[in-house]
Amino acid sequence: MAAYGLYTHIQSNKRRSIALLIGLFFLVYVMVFAGALLAEALGARGGYAYGGPALDYLIRAAEFDFVKALPFATVGTVIWIFIAYRFHQSMIDAVTGARPVSRQEEPRLYNLLENLCISRGITMPTLRIADDEALNAFATGMNEKQYSITVTHGLVEALDDRELEAVLGHELTHIRNGDVRMMVIAMVIAGALGFFGELVFRLFFQNIFWGGGRRSREDGKGGAGIAIVIAIALIVLVWVLSIVIRFALSRQREFLADAGSVELTKDPDAMIAALRKIEGRGEIPGATSAVMEMCIDNPREGFSNIFDTHPSVDARVAALVKFAGGHDPGPLALEAPDEHGRITDRTTEVVNQPPQTGPWAPRTPQQTSAPPSGPWGPEADTNPPGPGGPWGPKS
Repeated sequence: MAAYGLYTHIQSNKRRSIALLIGLFFLVYVMVFAGALLAEALGARGGYAYGGPALDYLIRAAEFDFVKALPFATVGTVIWIFIAYRFHQSMIDAVTGARPVSRQEEPRLYNLLENLCISRGITMPTLRIADDEALNAFATGMNEKQYSITVTHGLVEALDDRELEAVLGHELTHIRNGDVRMMVIAMVIAGALGFFGELVFRLFFQNIFWGGGRRSREDGKGGAGIAIVIAIALIVLVWVLSIVIRFALSRQREFLADAGSVELTKDPDAMIAALRKIEGRGEIPGATSAVMEMCIDNPREGFSNIFDTHPSVDARVAALVKFAGGHDPGPLALEAPDEHGRITDRTTEVVNQPPQTGPWAPRTPQQTSAPPSGPWGPEADTNPPGPGGPWGPKS
């Protein structure tokens, strides 16, 4: 069922989170069966002198091995989920170098987030800063006790208060909409499949290099070769399905989070300016793809945009202009940081963008310095006579 609004999106995220967890176990089981079939086929190729057993025998043997391995695979997956549930924040902090900060350490950032939470009655998440000059932010957590918002040091230095507030509102909306929980589950799936996939491939290459010398000349008469092809095809299928699961994390969530930020701050231009400053500057060195997918902007692009996890900044800005009444200044160029890594001058210039017009356009120096005219302007006579009548000075 497609999500057509905020509440249907939240309900859809809940259903998807449950489906993703079920899909995790299914993909792990397929991976285990493929490993069992691969092990039986490689053993048959190396240990039988008459071409090995037929394909149906190898499949039955793999099914028997799979049943024996099923409890261990289930327990291993549950343990993996538990570890990720309890310690995913520590893992992400280790990758990004993030640390929790208090009001005393970051009063400006802390107050902006606290005001947003108070205005909507939201439990305030933990605030973290990653010591990196990239411009990015992301939210993590599985429940209210774990929710956290991380911003990079470069983002704090490059954005003004309005823009920072818009970014914090964006991440708060991800928490309110249930996007964060779903992204963490997707990260758990990627980790689990990567772990089991590595085990299978290690088994495969170990048999290739250490058991290949014992193959019989009649190997082609049995079903071992076909079984190996089937096992590899199943592994590829799991990899493709894991990509489909990533597709289930609809890019629509970023549009809704941008709209939620505008709903919180009532300032679409701040959200647009923040996106324009972040555009192309969000790459966090050392961060995995799973972490970058949780960020406000993921500059890593896939083949012909098919595998992109985020819509383009241009598309997001166009949506804010169309539906929120914002005004796009075009791509923005930031001032280079000084020797201390701080951007002291936060003025920006518009790159290849025609000047704005209309009541929201910035005033030119001539407009700001010109004297007012009309009935409230200065008198034409620079030396007007003194007031007369009953209010004039007495003679």
